[in-house]
Parts: sequence; C-alpha cells; structure tokens
Amino acid sequence: MSGQPDQNPSPPLPFSLGYDDRDEEEIMRRWRAILRSNKWSHAAQLEEFEDAWRAWNELPAVAFDNWAGGAMAVLDHFKVRGATVLCPSNTFLATPRTAQLSGAEVVFYDCNRHDLCGSFDDFVAKAERHRPALAFIVHIGGHIAFDIHKIAAYCRDKGIILVEDCAHAVGADWNGQKPGSFGDAGIFSLYATKTITTGEGGVVVSRHEDVLRHARSYRDYGRGSGYKVQSLNHRMDEFRAAFGTVQIRRMPEIVAWKRAYARDVLDPVHPDRVHLPDGMSGGFYKYIVFQSIPTSTGKVYELPCHRIMGVEADLPNTEWVAKNHWCVPLYYPRPSLS
Repeated sequence: MSGQPDQNPSPPLPFSLGYDDRDEEEIMRRWRAILRSNKWSHAAQLEEFEDAWRAWNELPAVAFDNWAGGAMAVLDHFKVRGATVLCPSNTFLATPRTAQLSGAEVVFYDCNRHDLCGSFDDFVAKAERHRPALAFIVHIGGHIAFDIHKIAAYCRDKGIILVEDCAHAVGADWNGQKPGSFGDAGIFSLYATKTITTGEGGVVVSRHEDVLRHARSYRDYGRGSGYKVQSLNHRMDEFRAAFGTVQIRRMPEIVAWKRAYARDVLDPVHPDRVHLPDGMSGGFYKYIVFQSIPTSTGKVYELPCHRIMGVEADLPNTEWVAKNHWCVPLYYPRPSLS
C-alpha cells in the first residue's frame, strides 16, 4: 500500500475498522506468546504498549480497560466530589456522566460553530459564575479544540484543573504538540470505531507523576496505595495491550492516508467544512461538513448532553451544531493479504 489515496475512488468509502490486515501475523504471534507465558495480565505486553504510546504522545501513559475507567481515575485523584465541573454539552454522554458519578455538579458550556469544540468566551463566562474546581475540554472529530491554548492559559491563571477528553484525537497535533499535553491530564479511547482500536480500551496521559501513580492504583483495586485508593478493576489485559502496541505503531500510516484522502479527494468538493488552523494536523476520526450530503455517516453527536440529562441551559451554538453538521465517510481501507 503506497500510503496515498486513490485519486478516483468510488464514493462513499465502505465502513472499515482502523486495522491493517498486514498486522495479523504479528498480533497472532504476540497472542501465542501470551498464551504460553502464563502471564495474561500486568506483564510485558502492557509495559510495551504504554512505552509505545509514550513514544508517540511524549507523555507517560497508563492503559485502562476503557475511556470511562481512565476518566474516573483522574476525577478521583482530583477529588471533585461536591465540587463543580465544567463540561461542554457537545460531547458523548460519558464525559459529563463520569463527573456526575464522581459526585460533582456538572455545569455545561457552549461550543464554537466552526470547530464543534469548547468556546473560550462561554467557558470564561461559566467559570466566572460557577467557580469550577475542574473542567473538561473535548477534542471533537479528530482535531484539537481551536480554543485550547486560551482555555488552558485561563485555567492555569485561575487554578482550575483542565482535563482533555482525547477520545477522538489520536494522531492529531498542533505545531507538534500532542493532545493530552495542554492541560493536566488527557484521556484517550480505543473503542472499536476509533482511528486505532483494541476493541475496548483507554489511555490516561499526564505530566504529573501523582496523577499517573493514582491512575495505576485506581485501575487495580487500589493496589500500590495500601488500598487507600478505593476503586475496582479497570485493567487492560495482555491480549489487548499486544494489539495496542501493533496499532499505535501502524497509526502514523493510517493517519497519513486519511489526511491525504481528505486533502486530495474530499476538500475540493466540500468547501463548507471544518477548516483547521495553521500548524494543526488532524487525526481525521471524522470528516465534518456543514451542508447536508446524500451519503453521510450521520453526526458526531445528534443530541446535546444537556438535553439527554434534562438540564436547562442556554447553549445556542451547541443547538445549532447538532442540527447543522454531517460526517463524510472516511475510512482507512484494509489492504488484502492475498
């Protein structure tokens, strides 16, 4: 496979998970080694995966069974129970729900229309009114939130913990800076449909050693803390960790293909789309446009979280985005082994 898109594709691209058939033998070799090792959890494959993730993300990584487990660990570390957490409404329900289940009061803020991500202006307005202890920023669709630098600077100035929901953001960067590195922690998803996947899985990254130490304990019933960390099981097993190592190594090729396809094939026919700022490279989990198209994979999120949770909130951009964006099929084609 050349890594370049077919200039005359037959749209739409058929659905395909982010997996390359050429990796099958290495995955099977790793799985056979696990089967024979008598170590199916907490062993060499997990360490290798976390090291491989760190090599890309340039931050230490702690692997989890899913995004939610990682988020609960981070929120538990920052002790948000009884505090206020800011959250964009234009996100998946998991983001506010983890804060709610951690005992926090969730206050929703609006997004921008041009990038679907959190609005700095509304973030500041809500922060000044509600004095949050922690806030989420969500990188939607595979690009980094356009207001991330301003929001991160404001949070540092005001002492607000900033957590990045990086579920969509694998492969993205802004002038070389990776998602998860702008705030105090970042949480990635490796769910089945993501750009790279282990079926189920998640990763927490942070520059703070105390966050990482807490995350490692939280994912394993509080081990390593004298069981002072109260949690259950959120471990990633060796089989998924082995799959993850192969996937993260393949990720640059998958993302490069998607970027080239977006640039050369989709951009010329979709001028009314999300336009990335200078210096930003997207991971293209989604290709988002603002005009109705005959063949769409649907919307990133069809219903804002404040509506799902029955919260009254004046979020005009969020309401507009829910009605006025669509996603163009953009799937990495799995090369045949034959």
